[in-house]
Amino acid sequence: ETCCCNYDLLVIGGGSGGLACAKEAAQFGRKVAVMDYVEPSPQGTSWGLGGTCVNVGCIPKKLMHQAALLGSALKDAQHYGWNISQPVHHTWSVMAQGVQNYVKSLNWGHRVQLQEKKVKYFNIKGSFSDPHTVCGLTKAGKETVVTADNIVIATGGRPKYPMDVAGALEYGITSDDLFWLKESPGKTLVVGASYVSLECAGFLTGIGLDTTVMMRSVPLRGFDQQMASLVTEHMESYGTKFLKRCFPTKVEKLKSNRLQVTWKNADLDTEETDSFDTVMWAVGRAPDTKTLNLETVGVKTNSETGKIIVDASEATSVPHIYAVGDITEGRPELTPTAIAAGKLLAQRLFGQSSELMDYDNVPTTVFAPLEYGCVGLSEEAAVQRYGSDNIEVYHAFYKPLEFTVAERDATQCYMKMVCLREREQRILGLHFIGPNAGEVIQGFALGIKCGATYPQMMKTVGIHPTCAEEVTKLHITKRSGLDATVTGC
Repeated sequence: ETCCCNYDLLVIGGGSGGLACAKEAAQFGRKVAVMDYVEPSPQGTSWGLGGTCVNVGCIPKKLMHQAALLGSALKDAQHYGWNISQPVHHTWSVMAQGVQNYVKSLNWGHRVQLQEKKVKYFNIKGSFSDPHTVCGLTKAGKETVVTADNIVIATGGRPKYPMDVAGALEYGITSDDLFWLKESPGKTLVVGASYVSLECAGFLTGIGLDTTVMMRSVPLRGFDQQMASLVTEHMESYGTKFLKRCFPTKVEKLKSNRLQVTWKNADLDTEETDSFDTVMWAVGRAPDTKTLNLETVGVKTNSETGKIIVDASEATSVPHIYAVGDITEGRPELTPTAIAAGKLLAQRLFGQSSELMDYDNVPTTVFAPLEYGCVGLSEEAAVQRYGSDNIEVYHAFYKPLEFTVAERDATQCYMKMVCLREREQRILGLHFIGPNAGEVIQGFALGIKCGATYPQMMKTVGIHPTCAEEVTKLHITKRSGLDATVTGC
């Protein structure tokens, strides 16, 4: 066995949070190591350094979302005078190759950055033998032992499979596989109502595939439910099929190699069946900590979620062991929060800083075909926290200028601002559905982080003509009951 002794910092997990923490610690001239290992998915898919976001998450997702947006732009183009011979066809393999090549360039970039910063990289699945020691086997089967003064666990999560559904594991795929498929998934059933489910179903529909979403209860649980309904409503009107209040019971392979799915409809109490080329599970994510051997060293986890319990400084129940990112209990599962938390942790450990990560007013966007961006509280959360008599909701249905000539339906383009009702009317939450929602919300997120109020928003001059300017003109309250449709230019 090889002993790679005493590092100032060992990071387990080479994803967003882990790499950010390791690189930041290296900037302080510390001796740092990163351990990263990708357990192949049940379907055998694996990938390089960088974690979920880079390989099987945000990056390939946004690129495939863009592919779908270009498809609708082609339809719009004709209204604007472009002669495009219809129908247009999409070739999955060309898109997949482009996306996969770009992801591989990012894997390479991460390797190079670690070398430049003199961070040691182990492609090893580690497990704790004591609070300062992690050991594991290399691909060649050689045992490696690493000791470190401080250890950060940043191993993230992996998609869940519904273990009670016969055939789920044998025949289904997850987001871990979708982006690395060489051939088109064909007619696809996406099971789940998570943002992962809706984003994937959205771009599959957008590139011309027959796509169905099966959801047992509400879409986008945890997000504002009015906005969630608008997102799914828009998807339905653009061809994604929804099986609502349905749950699958079994998946079988037919002679034709298609997959026959049987499900129950909870409302009608009936059993139904259909066949698909691909079944994708998007029923949530879970931490993969079994191999880490946490019990042995006494790192406390939430028995229900399996996530690691940390305090405000990302410290676990064991001194010198920390955790950041999706693996931590009660934190948003977002790349930018993991990166920020990882950097701040390194600054506290090695840079005399005392600044803690602030998880309030974190903006995010669901890249469904019509994007939904938000920052701050949902309307439900605001009502729950302050009471409906103490909040004011300003809202508007608006029509993006680019939709007009294209004769595109803007029924679901909507925004709302949730404010406190008292004197200064602090903004508690901002919600926006429309093109480029992420770009719109990112800007306003700064204002809301700084404690922006409704009067300050009204004093902000809009940029004309944009969708974002409508936020600065919101004046109709829900309480008034008046029509919230924006008229005029």
